[in-house]
Amino acid sequence: MKKLRVGILFGGRSGEHEVSLLSAASVFNAIDKAKYEVVPIGITKEGRWVTAGDAERLLQGKPLDSSGDEPRHLRAGDPEATPGAAVLASGESVVVPPEPQKQMAPFQTESPTRRAADRAINVDVIFPVLHGTFGEDGTIQGLLELADIPYVGAGVLGSSAGMDKDVMKSLFRAAGLPIVKHVTVLRSAWEESPKKVHKLVESKLKYPVFVKPANLGSSVGISKAHDRKELGPAIDEAAKFDRKIVIEEGVGGKKHKAREIEVSVLGNDKPQASVPGEIVPCKEFYDYDAKYLAEGSELVIPAKLSKSETKKIQQLAIAAFQAVDGSGLSRVDFLMDPKSRKIYLNEINTMPGFTSISMYPKLWAASGLAYPDLIERLIQLGLERHQEKKRNQYSRG
Repeated sequence: MKKLRVGILFGGRSGEHEVSLLSAASVFNAIDKAKYEVVPIGITKEGRWVTAGDAERLLQGKPLDSSGDEPRHLRAGDPEATPGAAVLASGESVVVPPEPQKQMAPFQTESPTRRAADRAINVDVIFPVLHGTFGEDGTIQGLLELADIPYVGAGVLGSSAGMDKDVMKSLFRAAGLPIVKHVTVLRSAWEESPKKVHKLVESKLKYPVFVKPANLGSSVGISKAHDRKELGPAIDEAAKFDRKIVIEEGVGGKKHKAREIEVSVLGNDKPQASVPGEIVPCKEFYDYDAKYLAEGSELVIPAKLSKSETKKIQQLAIAAFQAVDGSGLSRVDFLMDPKSRKIYLNEINTMPGFTSISMYPKLWAASGLAYPDLIERLIQLGLERHQEKKRNQYSRG
C-alpha cells in the first residue's frame, strides 16, 4: 500500500518562528514513518521556502549558513528533536509552494532553466505547524485552498478570525459567550491623540489591564499595566506588532490573580473537548518568557475544578471553536476569578504550540489520546474536511 505523503510546513515570517521549529521537530519525530512519507518544508523569516536536506538540518537545530549567529534556545523544545531552535537562514534549495493536485504550470520563482520537478513539492496533505502571522492567520490556508491541497487545521475564515483578537471577541459576544471587558484602539489613534486613548481606556476599564497586539500569539508584545504610568509604554510595545491594540480588564482586579485554564478541542463538525488543564506561571502572567525561556511555570493536568466547572468549560470551549468556524484543532483559553470562580473565555488558538510537551498534546494525552495518535487523527480530519469541501459546486454548470 502506498504511503500517504505528508508535508510538514514550518518556520515562517512571524515572531513565533522559533516556536514553530520546535513544534515541527516534535511532529517529525513522532509521526508514524511506516504509514506516512514525511516531507519537511521550511519557510525562512524572509519568506523563502526550503525543503529536503536544508529543512532537515533546520529541524536538527543546525544553521544553514556560516554567519556565526547563535541559535536561540527555547526551553519548550524536545531535547532529542532539537538541541535549540535554529533560526531559519538563507537556504539553497528554494522551492515554489506545493503543486495543485490538478496539474498546472508552476509559477516561476527561480531561473527557468531549473526543471519544474526540482522546484515543486508533491504531497497528499500538508501539516502546517506554523504559528502566528503568515501561518495561523488564514494566509497559508488560502494558498493551500487555491492549490486544492488538503491540510490540517482551521480553514481561511477560522484561522483569520481566531488570529484577530478583536474580531474573535466580537464573534464570541455574538454567540453569547462570557468575555472580559475590553476596548480596541488603532495604532494611528494612539499616535494622534494619546490623551484620548487614556481617557477611553480609563472610562471603560479598571486597572490592572492587559495590553495586546490584536494579531499575534505566544504572548509576544503583551504587557500588564497596573496604572496610567504603565499604560502608555504597554501600548507602545503592542503597537510595534500590529495596527490594532486590544486592552482587556484584568480578571480578579488588583488583589487577585486570575487562574489560567486551557482546553484542547479536536474535530470538525462534531468537535470534542479534552480535560482542562491549568497553568501556574512563574511570572506575573504567562508571557513569552514564562512559556519558552524561563523555568518554573507549572502545568496542572487535570485542573483542580469541580465536575460542573469542568463540564461548563468544556462546553464553552466547543462553543468558542464553533463560533469562529474552527476545524481540526484549537486550544481554548479561559480566565477564572479565584474569588467568585466566574469563568471568562479569553481566546482561541487555532494552531497552538505542538511539541510533545506543549499543553495541547498533553491535555489530549491526559484524555487518553497519545501524541502519535493525535497526529494521525489530525491528518484524517484534514483529509475529511477536504473531501467535504469537494462536495461544493462552484458554478452552475
